[in-house]
Amino acid sequence: MTLFTSASQALGRSRPGVVLAAGVAGAAVLTGLIWLLGDRLETVALRPDQGAAWYYWKLPEPTFWTRLSAWAGYAAHQVAFWWLIHRGRTAARGRDAGLRPVNVAALAVNVGFVLLHVLQTHLFYDGLAQDVSIFSSQGSVVLLLVVVLILENRRRGLFFGRPAPIGAEVAGFARRYHGYLFAWAAVYTFWYHPAVATGGHLIGFFYLFLLLLQGSLFRTGAHTARWWTLTLELLVVVHGTLVAVMTSGPDGLWPMFLFGFLGVFVITQMHGLGLPVAVRWVLAGAYTGSLVVVHAVRGDLAGAAGLAVRIPAIEYALAGLIALLLWAALRATRLITNGRGHSRP
Repeated sequence: MTLFTSASQALGRSRPGVVLAAGVAGAAVLTGLIWLLGDRLETVALRPDQGAAWYYWKLPEPTFWTRLSAWAGYAAHQVAFWWLIHRGRTAARGRDAGLRPVNVAALAVNVGFVLLHVLQTHLFYDGLAQDVSIFSSQGSVVLLLVVVLILENRRRGLFFGRPAPIGAEVAGFARRYHGYLFAWAAVYTFWYHPAVATGGHLIGFFYLFLLLLQGSLFRTGAHTARWWTLTLELLVVVHGTLVAVMTSGPDGLWPMFLFGFLGVFVITQMHGLGLPVAVRWVLAGAYTGSLVVVHAVRGDLAGAAGLAVRIPAIEYALAGLIALLLWAALRATRLITNGRGHSRP
């Protein structure tokens, strides 16, 4: 306990930049560990790939113990992280520059469960993918990115600096409870995959470790550092594009991911950085020019716009749908609560 207290006090005096640099280095080390151990898993026999809806990295014949190891590990990780987020929300108000003891505990818990999942993979192999759809894993990260759009709507707007008509009640609810959703998205997606060392997995694990880092830094100055949060949003550009190249080759759909996610940057994300208007015009021009050049080289100039708008259209449609559902749920809750209050004698 004394060692933990001393570490917490030392980290509590650290500046946000130092904390983030150490956290990124730690994420790289954990990713490197998965890479170093990856050769041990290459002899595991797997079924042939069966298409886009098929997740390749799962055992042909799972057992009770392989399933239990994955689901029990995930459940323990999820509950522990949620509990620490709850403690962080209720134990103290305000925001500190450095880390509080609960932040140090969250970092330690996440590192511990990452190591546990690596061990579980090498003993039992399977992750949650054996029992749930691949689209649930992909959808959880998309949901995280979409909720960020709602959270940041008032500060940077949704369309070229202009806020969407999302009410303060909805935005406030999302801001109060988004940590639980983001923690679920990161932990669930992490345990969905076995800790194998393909290029796509390693890129994804590094990204997930950064999301777990961000989730552990609640109520600190690092948690709201604008360039850091934007970096987390933009890393999906790197991940999505590289994985698309690895899986479908240079002639595949990687431009859809590259220009789709960068389109969200041009339409929304860059307007929260305080950049001069001229700089934003330059970035928008560079984006448009690159889009035209890439599709011209590929001989598909006519399809450039269609591919580029798919991901932004999905994200903005989901943002509107989620905001509407939250508004309806909050309104229904208020009506029910008021009705009960009026019915009391």
